[in-house]
Amino acid sequence: MWSILGADALYIDIPSVTKARLSELAGGGEKEDLFRSFLDRSEIMFLINGSTEECSFFITVPEELTPDDIQLMADVILKVASSDHRFVAVKDAEQRYKIIINNNREPELLGLNKTPGMSSVEVFKPIFRALDSPGRLNNQFEI
Repeated sequence: MWSILGADALYIDIPSVTKARLSELAGGGEKEDLFRSFLDRSEIMFLINGSTEECSFFITVPEELTPDDIQLMADVILKVASSDHRFVAVKDAEQRYKIIINNNREPELLGLNKTPGMSSVEVFKPIFRALDSPGRLNNQFEI
């Protein structure tokens, strides 16, 4: 059984438990309330590296957040991570972890929600155009 900041979690529940526990343990105050509003609009993804056994928490924040807002989030998360609770543990053994906060969204190339103009062919068209554009030296051609 996994433990996230003192709360038990199944592997598939780790992102939601992490969000709930960060919100609970943030404390009170204007800064913490702002943190909670940012966290509510953020997505958390959890991954574990099977080779290094390091846990990664990817927090993707809304694009409209400023660098100062992201720094505020990092400060509150650091305060919570420094508390008496282990951030992530398995069978009472504390795990190595890292927290990554970003606001970059990858375009979806496949599926129902694919980003317009980002199908796999569209991504490579500029490369194809650059390779066959006029004025490029053909290294295979000998005079």
